[in-house]
Amino acid sequence: MKKTPAIGLALLLVTIAYSCKDGATESPITEEAAPTMEETVDVKVATSSSAAVEPKNSKRKIVRTADIKFKVKNVPRSTYAIEDATTKFGGFVTYTNLQSNISNKDETKVSPDSTLVTTKYIVENSITIRVPNTRLDTVIKTIARQIDFLDFRVIKADDVTLQILSNQMAQNRSNNSEKRIEKAIDDKGKKLNNIIDAEDHLDDKKEQNDASKIENLSLKDQVNFSTLTLQIYQRETVKQEMVANEKSINAYRPNIGLQIWDSLKTGWFMLEAIIAFVVQLWGIALIAGLGYFGYKKYVKK
Repeated sequence: MKKTPAIGLALLLVTIAYSCKDGATESPITEEAAPTMEETVDVKVATSSSAAVEPKNSKRKIVRTADIKFKVKNVPRSTYAIEDATTKFGGFVTYTNLQSNISNKDETKVSPDSTLVTTKYIVENSITIRVPNTRLDTVIKTIARQIDFLDFRVIKADDVTLQILSNQMAQNRSNNSEKRIEKAIDDKGKKLNNIIDAEDHLDDKKEQNDASKIENLSLKDQVNFSTLTLQIYQRETVKQEMVANEKSINAYRPNIGLQIWDSLKTGWFMLEAIIAFVVQLWGIALIAGLGYFGYKKYVKK
């Protein structure tokens, strides 16, 4: 009867140990199942899209465009890499605008002759490239290597098969109409007015035909070469530069002794001018003296 509690206690210890073992085996599985940061954000996967892939043996005419904005570590270096990748895959650059936008500029005087200029700016570039439609996805994946932070990625795939077919049918109708009008002018155009009206109508038909042909050529060009518009930027950069201060006008003022000497000379010149002015009035003084003498001599008597 005394062995029963001992057996129960042994069973309890075995149960607790088995539970702890299960908990230890479950914890690594939970850690492995938790996604890491790299698994959560994959730039290459984020930029890729089935809309950028050209299906094999497809008869549809698809115009593909992509708009991507992202941050890079160095804009000039990434620009060169993007341009090289574009050329490598048979594309070409149609627009690039590399510039530095100043966000703040501050000047701090550190000494009488020096000033510290602190400039904060962001380097940006807007790039438009065109690549063969079969290489669009490859180019996007290559560009993704430069991405440090992805702002947005927009890829469009517009089906223009029916639009191209419609333009082709309109072109065929215009060709047939041109031939009938030309035949009517040759066979029945006897009067000048009728010929002129028919020629004007023929010119209109030819113009419509040319417009349909040019539109189809433009659509086919957009189908064959996809357009990518890229906006790239880098982290705000701070540049500090020590510049020399411009000398104040007070630095060029003469000393006090020279100023006193110049004042004396200026006063003497003013005195000379006054004396010369008074001398110029000798005629008036003579007349005034003669008048006074005559008044004293004749009027008072």
